[in-house]
Amino acid sequence: MWETFNVGVVVTLDGDRGTPSPLERLATLVDDDLKAVNELIVRRMESPVALIPQLAGHIIAAGGKRLRPLLTLGAARMCGYRGARQVRLAACVEFIHTATLLHDDVVDESKLRRGLTSANALWGNEASVLVGDFLFSRAFELMVEDGSLAVLSILSRTSAVIAEGEVMQLMTANDTSTAETTYLEVIEAKTAQLFAAACRIGAVVAERPKVEEEALEGYGVNLGIAFQLIDDVLDYSAQQATLGKTVGDDFREGKITLPVILAFRRGDEDERAFWRRTVEDLEQNDGDLERAIELMGRHDALGDSVKRARHYGAIARDALGIFPESDEKSILIDLIDFCNDRPY
Repeated sequence: MWETFNVGVVVTLDGDRGTPSPLERLATLVDDDLKAVNELIVRRMESPVALIPQLAGHIIAAGGKRLRPLLTLGAARMCGYRGARQVRLAACVEFIHTATLLHDDVVDESKLRRGLTSANALWGNEASVLVGDFLFSRAFELMVEDGSLAVLSILSRTSAVIAEGEVMQLMTANDTSTAETTYLEVIEAKTAQLFAAACRIGAVVAERPKVEEEALEGYGVNLGIAFQLIDDVLDYSAQQATLGKTVGDDFREGKITLPVILAFRRGDEDERAFWRRTVEDLEQNDGDLERAIELMGRHDALGDSVKRARHYGAIARDALGIFPESDEKSILIDLIDFCNDRPY
């Protein structure tokens, strides 16, 4: 027998806990489906190899927002679907996401994930990579069981694009000459495409017209870009308890994110030398993170990154315009501001 994990926790990103967030409202609206998704995740983590459910359960039971599977459930419901296929596909989306987290933490040498010790820190890189592969395989099993070539095409292509995004990020690592357009290509591939796929398959299972599939894909990809932009801002501004990881991780790892790109481009030569030393060469001293944050404030790099996020949020909102008014649509729209307004 293997350990049973509680995977049903949905946490708020921030805000007044006395008022349900859009994420919590969506979870309540699709409560039965979400419970079924969590039960399916637990069943599909089973393996006679004890380390697999133990390690996979560690990262899944850490909680998380369940944002991506909730998008699948909410999109399918908004499109009028009341069957059961969305449960399997939402679990598939969560397995893909969790597998990428395991791989990301290995690549980034992260020690924390959602405020807890990361799986690679506990069990090592090799086990984390292999269990990530196991979860990808489980995701593909769920795709095949669904039986739709359209769904298989969307999710398999998305998995490939995510991997391409990770490789693109490696290619730009520690490179202060990275252009903003290149950075946006990276986050669209490694983050936003899974948002897009999670939303689009909601229209596919409901057998809605292609224009609605594409509208939900547009909503998802732009929400995903906005979400990642805010995440990159939070790395230089949020409290560790809020962010769920060590503040400044991106800086210490030399990640090239939009706040760094803007601060580098707007700085003088002395400031650019600072970024080259700390981000390119990773020669970091006490107080360097504080100076990085000060330089970002001086050049409004964080504020302008948030403005970029709101721009993509506006595009996401417009994408839902073709759908009739409903509780589901209202919540999906509210999710945009909810993601963008996280405190920074």
